[in-house]
Amino acid sequence: MEIDRIGIVGLGLIGGSIGLTLQNKGYEVSGLVNKSKTAERAKERGLAQVISTNSDILSNCSMVILAIPLEQLINPTSELVDALPKNAVITDVGSVKKPVLEIWQKLHPRFVGSHPMAGTIQTGVEAGQTHLFKNRPWIATPEETTDVEALDAVHQLAITLEGQWITTDPQTHDQAVALISHLPVFISTALLQTVTKEPNKSLLLLSQTIASSGFRDTTRVGGGNPELGVAMASNNTSALLNAITSYRSSLDMLEEMIQAKKWDHLKNELSKSQLSRPDFL
Repeated sequence: MEIDRIGIVGLGLIGGSIGLTLQNKGYEVSGLVNKSKTAERAKERGLAQVISTNSDILSNCSMVILAIPLEQLINPTSELVDALPKNAVITDVGSVKKPVLEIWQKLHPRFVGSHPMAGTIQTGVEAGQTHLFKNRPWIATPEETTDVEALDAVHQLAITLEGQWITTDPQTHDQAVALISHLPVFISTALLQTVTKEPNKSLLLLSQTIASSGFRDTTRVGGGNPELGVAMASNNTSALLNAITSYRSSLDMLEEMIQAKKWDHLKNELSKSQLSRPDFL
């Protein structure tokens, strides 16, 4: 199908980045936001050609991308649902797929669940940037009832944004992101809590002063959006808890090796980690 005008609901990091990139590719983009102040700044940044707080802006769109917080995606307003053209392709960018699909398959006949694996710690209307999705995975989670033509349109969207197209089922997607995206948020948070709870103020100050790239890289996702972290935990609870249990087991094993001074065993585990890391980069 031919996609001409694309609507984006939400112009934060992901929505704003999609808008900037699509315009660079020659597409007409309409942006829907919920605050007049946000609309003004989005216009100044050029995140879309037309930006409004009025949902009627979506009426002529052949595709609409829902780039809104996960909780709003799972509990959409009737105004948003009613504003979506029935013949348009609808997709989302949520980091959890199973609960999203359970809701949206009932709300729109041409909904396709998708998830671009890209981001920064920045949020809001100032965060959008071009080329955010270049060479990054764009995962779709089609099911038997998914409209094939709509799926192909989302595929073309991902390719246009220079993403790497991947498809899988919703449950497998949610288990995978629990391991490589959601778990790191809470590991990072726990590390930051460990350091900041240090009772020796002089030691804490020195730690803050000398912290460098290793600490910065390890804690990046723990310093991100708290609302997103809660949404991950509340909507992917089972998979996240399984990942935390596995992580705790690995940490206990390493602790036991250090306590028992099993240096050869510890070196072997560190060597295995060193060899496995490139497979994830």
